[in-house]
Amino acid sequence: MQLQQIDMNLFPVLDAIYTTRNLTRAAERLHITQPAVSNALARLRRALNDQLFTRTPNGMSPTPLTESIMPRVQQALALLDSSVTEQHQFEPATAQKTLRLSMNDMAETLVLPPLLEHLQRVAPGVSVESYYVPREQLVRELAANNLDFALDIPMVSATQLNQQRLVADRYQCMLRPDHPLAGEASLTLEQYLALEHIHVSSRRSGPGITDIALNKLGRRRKIKLRVQHYRVAPLVVLKTDLALTVPISLARQYPARCFELPFQIPQMDWHLLWHRSQDEDGAHRWLREQVIALFR
Repeated sequence: MQLQQIDMNLFPVLDAIYTTRNLTRAAERLHITQPAVSNALARLRRALNDQLFTRTPNGMSPTPLTESIMPRVQQALALLDSSVTEQHQFEPATAQKTLRLSMNDMAETLVLPPLLEHLQRVAPGVSVESYYVPREQLVRELAANNLDFALDIPMVSATQLNQQRLVADRYQCMLRPDHPLAGEASLTLEQYLALEHIHVSSRRSGPGITDIALNKLGRRRKIKLRVQHYRVAPLVVLKTDLALTVPISLARQYPARCFELPFQIPQMDWHLLWHRSQDEDGAHRWLREQVIALFR
């Protein structure tokens, strides 16, 4: 394979098809016509002697060769983009930029209020977009520069990413302030198991970290309510006798009675994740420093 003979202008097309899985959307992203995208793909197929993508009912599916080369292609494109766009020192006070974050609703609760308050003072031209990207898609979205950062648990196998721990959050049991057990000095395991509980999970079924810890003790709690998001669960707690096992950083935001758990459960580690190709980007470096500073 003679990579030096390939027109380097074709690789942004490869990246656009890989990211969108669709020739029309790739053309829209690149602001060119679909025939131009098809022609570029045909040239790449001849140069690399591989189909690169196959048509499926779900869109253009990458071949094994495409999957193997895309991390390096995306890293190279990101480095080139940052070299072109960050020729001058980043000036927060005058910058016009959109910060794109992937995080769940609990991370949004912890991060967005103080972050927006800070940005409003020092970088009023910086806007923020927050949405959740499934964990298995994070590396691809960060490499493709569709995301700036993700807030998630550590991803030790993602060698393309850099990670910075923000906070180690331990769990507590949250009850309404006038709950029958609110006056207790502490909560025993039997009292905890006698309660009816709220379980927060985006999945339809399956145990959570609390249930796994209890299963190791040969015990089981009673789930009365299963919900998708952490934001609604404390509101239910404040109106009922239900209990919620929740990270302390969220529990302290409500007028609730919180107890230390009467059993061991792993803490929740929040990490800031970004692609290595963004390390030297001035704007990216400044923005990640602002997020990290929120937790110091």
